[in-house]
Amino acid sequence: MKVLVAMSGGVDSSVAAALMKDEGHDVIGVTLKLWSGPGGEAPTAGCCTVSDAEDARRVAAELKIPYYVLDYIDDFRDGVVNRFVHDYASGLTPNPCIECNRTVKFDRLLNRLGDFDCDVLVTGHHARSRETDGVWHLLRGTDQAKDQSYVLSMLTQVELSSTRFPVGELTKREVRQVAADMGMRSAHKPESMDICFVGDGDYRGFLEETAPEVFTPGLLVDTAGNEMGRHAGIVGFTVGQRRGLGVAVGEPRFVVRIDPESSTVVLGSRDDLLVSGVELSNITWTDGVPGMGDVMAQYRAHGNPVTASLAGTTLMFEEPQMAIAPGQTVAFYDGERVLGGALIAHTNL
Repeated sequence: MKVLVAMSGGVDSSVAAALMKDEGHDVIGVTLKLWSGPGGEAPTAGCCTVSDAEDARRVAAELKIPYYVLDYIDDFRDGVVNRFVHDYASGLTPNPCIECNRTVKFDRLLNRLGDFDCDVLVTGHHARSRETDGVWHLLRGTDQAKDQSYVLSMLTQVELSSTRFPVGELTKREVRQVAADMGMRSAHKPESMDICFVGDGDYRGFLEETAPEVFTPGLLVDTAGNEMGRHAGIVGFTVGQRRGLGVAVGEPRFVVRIDPESSTVVLGSRDDLLVSGVELSNITWTDGVPGMGDVMAQYRAHGNPVTASLAGTTLMFEEPQMAIAPGQTVAFYDGERVLGGALIAHTNL
């Protein structure tokens, strides 16, 4: 096949490109330029930095494959960054990496396959895919500690049929060993866990600098509605947050609910964070067939799946769960197989 490999400069995508070439495929490498500073400069922290693009270019040169940088800054700003700002201003807790996969990376790159005369897209995600009787299934990666199937749970048959995940068959240690054996500079490169457009991890500082208009002062209240203090804006809070609340009481208090309409943050005890179920929106099914009934639900990227029951857009947990926030993604599993995913619209406390 002729394959288009999304190369981030990290070890996983570098090894993905190498594995596809070793299998005899015709490989083309691409890096997406997704974010720039006020002066057009690339970020220096997080992922998608100048050094990341340079690392990808060097790996492509070592593999002797064509390499291109594709500019999707406008798409990324409109589909991911503006959505990030809007969601926090709406009292939600977004996952911009999932939104980037949904609206930019897979959508845009799959639409470019024809431009490069390629058959499939290849990424460095730690996940696996299998085709059975014409249906593509998404599975957890071999390395459970590095599994990334959660952030791919919005993929459907359209994307899965044209995408491959070669490093998902390997553990992270094996991936690094392949890179080391090939002399890749990314073999021991640390992983970036930061949001690329935030960089230093201070998303509140990013919002203050880029969207100060979303900071609307309001009240801090307890679960009975009694005023406990005031705040500078709901964007500074997430459900489950304990530190930096701006109030001092005799026992721990947590953010249990955010009301964007009144700009009110509700504080309560740890028990007040328990959630019996959630209402869902934007549901997708990887196999193309809606699934109902018992599922294993995972609502954090590296969280443990829990038993739940799905009926329509309502997901009820077998046992109450702690600190689930509207805006988060929940992925549905049947064993290692991903059934689909959805956004959490609101919780049933």
